[in-house]
Amino acid sequence: MKKVVILALITCMQTSMLSPLAFAAESAKSDAQPKQFKSYASKSKKNKKNNQENKFEYLNIEWWENFNDPVLNDYISRAVQKNHDLKAATLAVEEYYQNVKAQFSNELPQIGAGFAPNYIKMPGTTSSDWAFALPVLASYEVDLFLKNRDKTKSVKKSYEASKFDERAAYIAVVSAVGTTYFNVVKLDKMIELQEKIVQSREKIYDLMLKRNREGLTSTADTIKANKALVSGETELIELKKQREKALNQLAVLIGESPANSASLERTSLDELVLNSRVPSEISSEVIMSRPDYLKAEKMVEKAGIDVRVARKEFLPSINLLGLALFNTSDFGSLFTTRDMLTMLGGSIMAPLFTGGRRFANLRLKKAQYERILHNYYQTNLTAIQEVNDSLMSVKLDKEKMERTLKQFELESEDYRYNTLKYEQGTISQLDLIQFKENLLSIDKLVAQQKVECMVDSIGLYKAAGSKL
Repeated sequence: MKKVVILALITCMQTSMLSPLAFAAESAKSDAQPKQFKSYASKSKKNKKNNQENKFEYLNIEWWENFNDPVLNDYISRAVQKNHDLKAATLAVEEYYQNVKAQFSNELPQIGAGFAPNYIKMPGTTSSDWAFALPVLASYEVDLFLKNRDKTKSVKKSYEASKFDERAAYIAVVSAVGTTYFNVVKLDKMIELQEKIVQSREKIYDLMLKRNREGLTSTADTIKANKALVSGETELIELKKQREKALNQLAVLIGESPANSASLERTSLDELVLNSRVPSEISSEVIMSRPDYLKAEKMVEKAGIDVRVARKEFLPSINLLGLALFNTSDFGSLFTTRDMLTMLGGSIMAPLFTGGRRFANLRLKKAQYERILHNYYQTNLTAIQEVNDSLMSVKLDKEKMERTLKQFELESEDYRYNTLKYEQGTISQLDLIQFKENLLSIDKLVAQQKVECMVDSIGLYKAAGSKL
């Protein structure tokens, strides 16, 4: 018996020493490897394909078909497949899922086994010999009060909330792709019109110089025309700068290098279809399907479970422990029961004094529940505000767009009328060029407001959680 006890102690000591040694060896091996990035994500093509199909369900792709732009649809598809923020959001969901599995393991029995060969010399003897031990240890916490079950439910609520974070990330990134793309298209149109304005101002300046030499125009008017030309050229440079930035942003959103931004394809603004369908009102069910609202709901449920767990911390814990130690000096008879030591026991442990920790933890969880509940109420109000703001922007900007189009039609008619007057010789070429610049300026305003209406519709799509 004495030999068995000594071997058991040696076995426990060696088992406790194996983990740090193994970790040190693994660390040394890791340090010896070249420094490089490595992904441990699942490489299953079938799972990856299924995940991509599920992600498109977040986005309500049919809604994007209203713009009738295959280039935009392609960019959305590329963003879903390549955007690194979206990949990180998906991996965050996987992290929470593994946390659920790790917590669930606490509800199951824990079994461990080891092997300890020893070369020992027993007290009172002059000879040494080999001894072999195989300890098997099993433990189980009887979840009589369902405390571990509630902890698993709490972690599972976090996992469910993370899926709504993922959905919100997909909606946000796709909305950013659409907004950035339309801004690039707008800037293409505005640069085209601004170049025409600069050409008109060059003609005006050249005419003013000739008239100044002939004494028909003052030097002050000539300088004023030159200032207008320089101002137009400066605005053209600023528009090109904005387009370069927007192209770089679009490239990053779809997972491409900004170095390739100049080659990004886009449709002309004149070919884009402005979605004219404006809902008169938004159902409250749309608000209740927003990812942030659903996440806030899950967090309230989780906080309620955490309060219940904190109450159960006052209850005793019941543990069962089993030990089987196979011990022999002959390796061939290691698994025989001749020298086997077995033990089965249990314990009931109740916390008596913890310095107020349990009471403080319970009050903490209650305070967290109240805070999360108010966050839930605030999320609800914010969702209603964002939907109403977006809906109002869509309606009013559409009305403004209609007025601007009417103004453009009137300006076009005025320009045609002045063109006839110029052909009849009643106005000068300088006057006609100035009328043309006015028309180009209104055309720029039309382009800007058309894109504003498109961006407003994307804002409503995002505010409604893609459920339009």
